Amino acid sequence: MINAKCQRPGVCNAAVSIVVDEAVYASILPPILRELEQNGVTVMGDDKTRALGSIMSIEPATEEDWGTEYHDLKISCKVVSGLDEAIRHINTYGSKHSEAIVTADYDASRRFLDEVDAAAVYVNASTRFTDGGEFGLGAEIGISTQKLHARGPMGLAALTSTKFVLRGEGQIRE
Repeated sequence: MINAKCQRPGVCNAAVSIVVDEAVYASILPPILRELEQNGVTVMGDDKTRALGSIMSIEPATEEDWGTEYHDLKISCKVVSGLDEAIRHINTYGSKHSEAIVTADYDASRRFLDEVDAAAVYVNASTRFTDGGEFGLGAEIGISTQKLHARGPMGLAALTSTKFVLRGEGQIRE
């Protein structure tokens, strides 16, 4: 999370939102929030996230926050009731650029890869890899989140819609 948000917060492949399953949020979210705070990130959270406010100061999230690309050290955080709600939330509010899931559940990762509508989807890796050069496309001409013509990082050969599927084991971009 720190690499995806803090390495270069103003770029298009930086993380803009955290979506956490309510089954695990009480155990996994506190260390994430502490790390974000230590890195100067402001968190805009829903009620369940804000209930963890003794960890750090969490601002109340508005409907607008869920779809905002801050391009700054600011991130939204929402607790959801399972993968179905997480995928709906991402498909409703996500930028359709880069989305990632952190999970040890293979079936959940497959559903995420198949059902999330984004140019690049990741399992257990930083979204910061979404880059034409990183994908071997040469100089990046642009990036598209549309499905017609080019999608994702675009090089000269961008003639088809592409969905990049990446699996990792916690890799971060240096």
